[in-house]
Amino acid sequence: MDLLSGLDDGQRAAVLAPSGPVCVLAGAGTGKTRTITHRIAHLVAAGAHPVSEILAVTFTTRAAGEMRMRLRSLGVAGVQARTFHSAALKQLRYFWPRSVGGALWPVLEHKMRLVAIAARRANAGTDSATLRDLASEIEWAKATLAGPGDYLAAVTKHRRETPLPAETVARVFAVYESVKQEAEQLDFDDLLLHTCAILEEDEAVAREFRSRYRCFVVDEYQDVTPLQQRTLDAWLGERDQLTVVGDANQTIYSFAGSSPTYLLGFDSRFPHATVVRLERDYRSTPQVVTLANRVIAGASGPAARHRLRLVAALPDGPAATFAEHPDEATEAASVARAASALIQGGMPASGIAVLYRINAQSEVYEEALTSEAVPYVVRGGERFFARPEVRQAISVLRGAAQRAHNADIDSEPDREPERESEREPEREPGGGTTPGGTAGRQRALVPTVRAVLATIGLSDEPPAPGALRDKWDSLLAIVTVAEELADADSAAGLTALVTELDQRAEAQHAPTVDGVTLASLHAAKGLEWDAVFLVGLTDGTLPIQHAETPEDIEEERRLLYVGVTRARSRLALSWALSRTAGGRRTRRRSRFLTGLAPDTATPRPRGGAPGRCRTCGGRLGTPAEIKIGRCARCPATADPELVEALRTWRKTRSAQDSVPAFVVFSDATLLAIAERRPTDDSALLAIPGIGRSKLDNYGPEVIGIVTRTR
Repeated sequence: MDLLSGLDDGQRAAVLAPSGPVCVLAGAGTGKTRTITHRIAHLVAAGAHPVSEILAVTFTTRAAGEMRMRLRSLGVAGVQARTFHSAALKQLRYFWPRSVGGALWPVLEHKMRLVAIAARRANAGTDSATLRDLASEIEWAKATLAGPGDYLAAVTKHRRETPLPAETVARVFAVYESVKQEAEQLDFDDLLLHTCAILEEDEAVAREFRSRYRCFVVDEYQDVTPLQQRTLDAWLGERDQLTVVGDANQTIYSFAGSSPTYLLGFDSRFPHATVVRLERDYRSTPQVVTLANRVIAGASGPAARHRLRLVAALPDGPAATFAEHPDEATEAASVARAASALIQGGMPASGIAVLYRINAQSEVYEEALTSEAVPYVVRGGERFFARPEVRQAISVLRGAAQRAHNADIDSEPDREPERESEREPEREPGGGTTPGGTAGRQRALVPTVRAVLATIGLSDEPPAPGALRDKWDSLLAIVTVAEELADADSAAGLTALVTELDQRAEAQHAPTVDGVTLASLHAAKGLEWDAVFLVGLTDGTLPIQHAETPEDIEEERRLLYVGVTRARSRLALSWALSRTAGGRRTRRRSRFLTGLAPDTATPRPRGGAPGRCRTCGGRLGTPAEIKIGRCARCPATADPELVEALRTWRKTRSAQDSVPAFVVFSDATLLAIAERRPTDDSALLAIPGIGRSKLDNYGPEVIGIVTRTR
């Protein structure tokens, strides 16, 4: 197999780079999964590492499942591709008895019961909303390596707004940990914490683990938390056989403790690292790519210095559309009609998504799609593998696989056991193996699966909408898993399918079900659709109302960027001026659409008339607002690093000229420069308070500072 065929220059450079350290800065749609799986396959083919030495980790079960499927198709099925928590759980099951003693403590699937006990003992609220907030705070604290005794300091350091008084959260956190310890149970964050502890404190275990795993690949590296980075460091030891892949402009999980710091600082930690940029977008049309670039062009902060400018590889498609509606119901009805038209035109329902900022926005779209008889799936709803018909299907497939296996044994009495073992992948510590079957039987995998599932309700034609249709859809989704498996491995049989389904069930990696996807922007990360409707784009929703700091606002901008880059060919953006029909139309479209959507606001005033806020379009009243070009209601957008750089320059320049600092530029003018980020003379002159004299004296230096910090 030619592992370099079809790769562009950037992808090829990443695949051929030495075994580590390597940092791949991969923009949305640039083929990062293809690149890293081909890189893994190349490392194996070149003899740098056998499959048993490589551990690839990512952040979602779906991404891990896709990676396993692609690795299998490249002939390296033995490579472990897991989430951080799944990898840690596997390691703990093997090492816990030796390092800690006894069997591994059971892992809590849901922590709410223990959180409720802790809340009662700490005299905190126990309503469901409060318990969810407390559980989230505990998860954030552990992800940032803050224990109960460190929580108050961590909250202060991160300027975190807590759902309850921080002292109350700290008490609940402490009791929760105590109750969990007494019950000898673990939560998901404990999997990483205990893995770190064992590898850091037990030298014998660390030696065995590091002799087993010698090469690591981390996908979505911009989203690692301090706890995950500590886990990765424990895995690595003093070695540098590490490939990381990420895009700082897709960092959207800071609220959960994630930080792009590790990606942005990778080349500082490993000065000899190979750094590759992937910017050729194979997912989206030029129209979508252009809009995505314009959205992220307004970003500021450290990530802006690593901005990737996407270049579309696909042919032209339809232009993105923008629509303003009087109320949410009208907006939802319009989206539902458009989705119905796309489906009637031949687009599969599963190729369409409606994306919103918060889950509470889904209800009105569920109603509208139902009215149009459009099937839909709410991402994050009932777990696929928990459905009764899915459990039944796996059971009957398992029975059929066992019967086929027994039939093979009966028909091949002289088969040598050692030959059978040669087909099995190398065992992992504490891991299992996947037996195979005969090639003739395996080539008929998909029709065989259909025949087996026909016994429990999979007919050739779908039933009418209702419970039977829901069951039929679930069974058909299992057939799609069989089709994916057969495409990746033409020799796969029923046993391999059951193993794949078991792995997916453990990882909650559900197959795609035909229906329009309703999902939050956070849940949409890593996915893509032919047509995407970005809805509810108003100030107060995107950016969310509680986003107040410049860092918060920039993360909200990145959310919009992620939403835009989910679309392959069709993209529609919309907003409503009122929540309810006939309500007051007090909402404004998102500030992030300024300069992107057609201007429906009042025309800009001319001459000496007061200006309007460049963010929300509101009227500017005070001289300070006019100078900055932003009203006091809207949050500042200045990059703190740029502000500091300008102040340092002003101090130096005022000393050189022997004049007070304010004579060079006032604080208000410096802030205006930092917010407007002028990169030429005309943009600098447009800032009130800067005339031709100051432009001649300071213009080149100021523009140079702004340009260097973009």
